[in-house]
Amino acid sequence: MEKKVTKIGVMTSGGDSPGMNAAIRAVVRTGIYNGLEVYGIMRGYSGLIENDIFKMDSRSVANIIQRGGTILKTARSKAFTSPEGRKAAYNNLKQHGIDGLVIIGGDGSFKGAQTFSNEYDIPCIGLPGTIDKDIAGTDVTIGFDTAVNTAVEAIDKIRDTMDAHDRLFIVEVMGRDAGYIALHSGIATGAENILIPENKTDIEELICSLTEKEKRKKLVNLVVVAEGGEYGDANKLAAIVKERIPSADVRVCILGHIQRGGSPSCEDRLIASHMGYYAVESLLIGRHNVMIGVVNNKIHYTPLDKAVKEKQKIGQEWMKIVKILAS
Repeated sequence: MEKKVTKIGVMTSGGDSPGMNAAIRAVVRTGIYNGLEVYGIMRGYSGLIENDIFKMDSRSVANIIQRGGTILKTARSKAFTSPEGRKAAYNNLKQHGIDGLVIIGGDGSFKGAQTFSNEYDIPCIGLPGTIDKDIAGTDVTIGFDTAVNTAVEAIDKIRDTMDAHDRLFIVEVMGRDAGYIALHSGIATGAENILIPENKTDIEELICSLTEKEKRKKLVNLVVVAEGGEYGDANKLAAIVKERIPSADVRVCILGHIQRGGSPSCEDRLIASHMGYYAVESLLIGRHNVMIGVVNNKIHYTPLDKAVKEKQKIGQEWMKIVKILAS
């Protein structure tokens, strides 16, 4: 028989994303409702190793659902990659009697959880908290909707000044390994070109496209680039464009970490609340070492090792749509 979980820990790990607080709130209150003791772990795996763990109650998560960031803080832990670090983390869990973990983070966080659970038989549940939306096994991730809407709002404002001055703007958005923010925000704001890490960029084709638009007096052009692509550095790309098309009035805007912050959207609050509830339910019924996702608007469970190994893929039809709508 599965041993009954009585005390659970919740942490946020890796990069922060809007909606993490809503997920923490859901885990804490669902756990307490079901008679569990819930402990907050500060700064992810770093706090687990350093025993920065405290008991939470319903009031611990009052008035946080609308806040960006994470009340539990977050960090990346090099120490947790070592057997010694994981042993220290396990000893601290045992000291508090914690027998189940909920980890809110990305694929790196899930990789750590999978390794830890295999070594010490601690059941772990992953919640996909990342603005990049690059995790297999879910159509949505906590924070993506807020991040992409932040990008859209910023680009809409940039378009106003582009139009006033007949400029070519290159906007760099976040996405080190994934182009979802660039793709979604670019389509939503009518970008003429979108450059993402998943597709090899043909710089000659880009220059040809922009030159052709200039010839037909389409002087207002928007290029959205994901930071992690081959030409993800907007300043370097702008220099290439300026050299090849000297008459173009080129400007650059790097949105940066503004995309990580801010009050989470309604969608992200709902996703986080839904996933947090099912994380606790999974621990209670003995469904362990899975990531809670949403596929076709239904809760979906993906083994952590599969969520780590696979990446969410961008369909090529999206790039065809970009080309058609930008013509």
